[in-house]
Amino acid sequence: MVTSRLRSLFLLSAVVAFGCGSPPAEQPAPAPAGKSVDPSTAHAVSGRVIFKGKAPAREVIKMSSDPSCATGSGQKPLSDAVLVAADGALQNAFVYIKDGLDPAYTFAAPSAPVVLDQKGCFFVPRVMGLRVGQPLEMANTDPTFHNIHALPKQNREFNHGLAPGIPPMRHTFTTPEVMVRFKCDVHGWMAAHIGVMAHPFFAVTAADGTFSFSGVPPGTYTVDAWHEVFGTQTARVTVGAGESSPLSFSFGGT
Repeated sequence: MVTSRLRSLFLLSAVVAFGCGSPPAEQPAPAPAGKSVDPSTAHAVSGRVIFKGKAPAREVIKMSSDPSCATGSGQKPLSDAVLVAADGALQNAFVYIKDGLDPAYTFAAPSAPVVLDQKGCFFVPRVMGLRVGQPLEMANTDPTFHNIHALPKQNREFNHGLAPGIPPMRHTFTTPEVMVRFKCDVHGWMAAHIGVMAHPFFAVTAADGTFSFSGVPPGTYTVDAWHEVFGTQTARVTVGAGESSPLSFSFGGT
């Protein structure tokens, strides 16, 4: 029964991804020439994101619907939606400059892709960022079938089937959007979130809650810290020439 179900899901997703004819990948318009950041006056913005109070318990995921997932993930695989360390450090918060950047600045998009893998029946990484015009490479390194279903609000929705062993697929976003949600329709617990940015001033918090992005020009900025479960916190920071401006964000109780 499990094998039959997975085969049916494979065929359904294959029709979604290929049978109806996927439109060509969006191609962003070239960025107009503009002002560049003076590196002699730019600096890094860094800080830490914490959760105060008792963190919610991590959910045990039931993977019995797919033996390939259950075998590779141990007896009690845990959700990675909320990762809080013993000292309150909050992992996987997306921190970025929301407002205040001079629109005259332009930033060339990197040509190297960022990679979203499906590994161990999880999306890896769970939270990430990339630039408008930068390729997103989507891979499946599991021995089971996945699909990758993007659910943006500002960009074009897409849904690709990824059978084991096939080459990675690529997609390019054309419009800034925080955040784009991804899911696998075959395995309902799988989720990821990607921040699509027009500039390079963003980061995802590490296991110790820290973040940093460099090359920020002098100015006063609104900086947001987004988390998929806890929402958004906002701070203001003034960047002086060559100075460091530590920031802190706190979710949860006081």
